[in-house]
Amino acid sequence: MAKAPGVALTSRPVPKRDYYEILGIPRDADAKAVKSAYRKLAHKFHPDKNPGDQVAEARFREISEAYEVLSDDTKRSYYDRFGSVGDSAFATGFGFAGAGAGSVGDIFSDIFSDIFGGRTKTRSKEAGRDLRYNLEVTFEEAALGVDKQVVIPRWRSCHKCVGTGAAPGSAPQYCQACGGTGEVRVQQGFFSVAKTCGFCRGRGKIISEPCKSCSGAGRERVESPFYVHVPAGSDDQTVLKFSGEGEPSTSGGTPGDLRIVLTVKQHPLFLREGENVTCRVPISFVQASLGTALDVPTLDGRVRMKVPPGTQSGRVFRLRGKGLPSREGKGRGDQLVTVHVEVPQELNERQRQILKEFDALMGKDSEPELKGFWDKVKELFS
Repeated sequence: MAKAPGVALTSRPVPKRDYYEILGIPRDADAKAVKSAYRKLAHKFHPDKNPGDQVAEARFREISEAYEVLSDDTKRSYYDRFGSVGDSAFATGFGFAGAGAGSVGDIFSDIFSDIFGGRTKTRSKEAGRDLRYNLEVTFEEAALGVDKQVVIPRWRSCHKCVGTGAAPGSAPQYCQACGGTGEVRVQQGFFSVAKTCGFCRGRGKIISEPCKSCSGAGRERVESPFYVHVPAGSDDQTVLKFSGEGEPSTSGGTPGDLRIVLTVKQHPLFLREGENVTCRVPISFVQASLGTALDVPTLDGRVRMKVPPGTQSGRVFRLRGKGLPSREGKGRGDQLVTVHVEVPQELNERQRQILKEFDALMGKDSEPELKGFWDKVKELFS
């Protein structure tokens, strides 16, 4: 089944390779260098650019996992100290241990409970894996908002067995070896250590008649449409989170989340500065001298803008309310239009003669800034 563009599924196991080595950066690299290295490698190994290449797909997952840790100050600090984030309390997203992951305190609690009275440990329910989808939108779509439909391949509960993994008419049985906990206790000297049950492989249940549709996995791969509302005023790398829209849990926990990461295309005319939009408009020497009216492009279409006589190159005009909508719903920013006076590069003889006559007719006070500059030069060197 074809993979939808931009989908990156992350992996739970702690990677064997060093995250800094994966991204090809030194350990003292700043956040900008981390992001730059990630974007370069992700672009190179993205599944869309390497269709059917399993090595590239695995490399992409590895790169995404490394970036997820090194781009987060808390996770990076923990990783730098311990070389892993797989068992940390905060590692809950993009393939790291979710709800139910045991902490160091839980381990010692289990050991001392066995020694001083003991207790039955129930099998933890881990959350399903999160999904990440990269969605490219235009400058106008990000600015004004848009509804998009994307197709995302993901795991869903099997439609035949409804997630049990057992053939219709049968049911999973509790594992007799571990009592349904998914773990067995092994005595090692003074301590009792919990290990994954080898009979049920940690699932706590035995399926004697596996479902033929999913081969007992309890889930199947489907491509499902998903509708995304991109809010007005969204920026590049904006993350839209949809709780419970990730993959289902394999142990009865809550589903993972879906994160849509926006990439905004560059616009040929506009640039973004916060909630303002900027653009540069060229005008002729004659238009700047005599004044004119221009049809200036904006996000809402063309707007008539007056340029007064004597306008200097670099002057900025403000079109109020023509910028980006506020994400907080507090109106819109402005559009800042910078005019650039173009000087003719090639003149014929008649044009040269006219400009010379024009220059001769100019009075001493017609160019005060020019006159003032040379008066100061004269004073300085006299």
